[in-house]
Amino acid sequence: MMTFIFEFIGTAMLILIGNGIVANLVLKGTKGSDSGWTGISLAWGIAVFIGVFISADTSGAHLNPAVTIGLAVAGKFSWSLAPGYIVAQILGAMMGNFLVWLNYKKQYEATEDTGAILATFCTSPAIRSPFWNMVTEIIGAFALVFGVFYIAGGTVGDSPVSLGSLDALPVALLVMGIGFGLGGPTGYAINPARDFGPRLLHAILPIRNKGKSDWGYAWVPIVGPIIGGVLAALVYMLIEIMQ
Repeated sequence: MMTFIFEFIGTAMLILIGNGIVANLVLKGTKGSDSGWTGISLAWGIAVFIGVFISADTSGAHLNPAVTIGLAVAGKFSWSLAPGYIVAQILGAMMGNFLVWLNYKKQYEATEDTGAILATFCTSPAIRSPFWNMVTEIIGAFALVFGVFYIAGGTVGDSPVSLGSLDALPVALLVMGIGFGLGGPTGYAINPARDFGPRLLHAILPIRNKGKSDWGYAWVPIVGPIIGGVLAALVYMLIEIMQ
């Protein structure tokens, strides 16, 4: 039970800090409107560091269904635990964004730009092209999960792959690098829970001028990262077998 709880807490902290910087950047009436893409990428790296550090020694700090599924494909995580982890990650993401909404309640009320409001919850592409948007998400998630395998120091054998608190910084730097290097086309969800949970919350919350939740795009940041995570696991297993 505690593993699920810490997956929930870690993911909630991830989204609270990560989407908090987005809200500070794009909502009307904040003091952080000059943060820009650099601020977003740095903040998401910090968010990952905090989320991983908090939950690593209890749950293994997946915080992401793509990581959970990738580890399970590689035989380094029990498939029986995967559904509970994924539910905890989605609920944690919703809680984190709910706290963002509470923190910026007056700014949400002052903002009329529906796109800006949606951006504080979930991702959207700079140029809408579902196939290529999915390719971007696959590549970003592949880089994340493949990196996690080596940062965690796991092998294809009897030892489980699990992040410890000392791995928080390298994982944070990895996510920061993905943001700077690969994130521009789609906003680098690279995490189905990070996008789906807050998007669902956006649909539920009574936010003035919030517009639609863009469910037509929602499948891309779900399917793309899962494919990327599975591919990362398969490539990692192949490399380890060949060595």
